[in-house]
Amino acid sequence: MPSVLSCAEFLARRLDGIVDGVALRPNHVQVIAPEPLIADALLAIWNDEEFVGSARAAFEAHLAACPIVGHRWRKGSPIDDAGLGSLSRVYDITVLGRPSGSDSRHVMTTLETALFESGRPVLVAPPNPPKSMGENIVISWNCSTEQASAMGAAMPLLRLAKTVTILTIEGLTVAGPTGAQAKECLATNGIDAREITMGNGGKKPGAVLLAEAQKLGADLIVKGAYTQSRFRQMIFGGATSHLLAHSSLPMLMAR
Repeated sequence: MPSVLSCAEFLARRLDGIVDGVALRPNHVQVIAPEPLIADALLAIWNDEEFVGSARAAFEAHLAACPIVGHRWRKGSPIDDAGLGSLSRVYDITVLGRPSGSDSRHVMTTLETALFESGRPVLVAPPNPPKSMGENIVISWNCSTEQASAMGAAMPLLRLAKTVTILTIEGLTVAGPTGAQAKECLATNGIDAREITMGNGGKKPGAVLLAEAQKLGADLIVKGAYTQSRFRQMIFGGATSHLLAHSSLPMLMAR
């Protein structure tokens, strides 16, 4: 959560925004067990008021130390994944943590719901708070519709960045406009980007992308999510799955 709040703070300061906090109720059945008796017993002792109070205290304690960032707490009962997917439709972006550790399966359902149900971009915070974000941006250009959505959502940040790189990795593309054409699009919007196309060296494209972004000193990756289907990524792997499992950088993703 410290990294999620830090990334939200970076965005708000950079874009003169306001951070709204909300308590997200865990999926009890998934977190606890399929055994109904156990689930029923634990659900009976679940305390919404206590849970919301703890979440709100953490949120306000972090952002109180950043007086230049406006923040508000959304009152009421905690919401579930479906509620978050719906609520996110009236926000410019949703900030969530990267799935990792023992709760990764649960957090993945939250992330995927926000991506597929909100129609809005998601900022995925790494496990540790970043030192900077949005100064040096790498766009993972794979020519896809999803990537076009992600790049469009990132435009306010791209205009403010010191360095923007359009990175195309062989084996990570679909039929569509080239990285050079994406560079022309950004130039039309007043963004001076460099374009790099490189092979994957026989390695997984997602691993090559992450390694190259780190080599370039990036502090944000802009990536279209799930160009391949979620099922195919689960069985065969994919760049989105690799980044969600391994990235130490913030990632702006969209569908």
